[in-house]
Amino acid sequence: MSSENDSGETRVVNTGDGYERVDPADDGDRAGTADADDDLGRTGWVLVAVVVVAFLVVPGAIYLRPTIPDEIGLRFLAAMLVLPFLPALLLGATAVWTLAVGDE
Repeated sequence: MSSENDSGETRVVNTGDGYERVDPADDGDRAGTADADDDLGRTGWVLVAVVVVAFLVVPGAIYLRPTIPDEIGLRFLAAMLVLPFLPALLLGATAVWTLAVGDE
């Protein structure tokens, strides 16, 4: 919990162990600096791509082309049960892969 203001006054910040007063002059050194840790990394971008596919591409394909199951030889009802299950499997496999790879 913090009390922030732009008037240049000292503010109080909760550090977890207690409250600490922070001088606005000290914040200027940290503001605007970006670390390499701010990037998502390879696993983060793979996860973003899988989420986009799972939440936009597959449902969009089902919505825009509901006859796709007939074109690939599946019954409509079976396909409408299986097609939403595929993104769930993809998300689960990606989550396990992300944990296995770790922060390399």
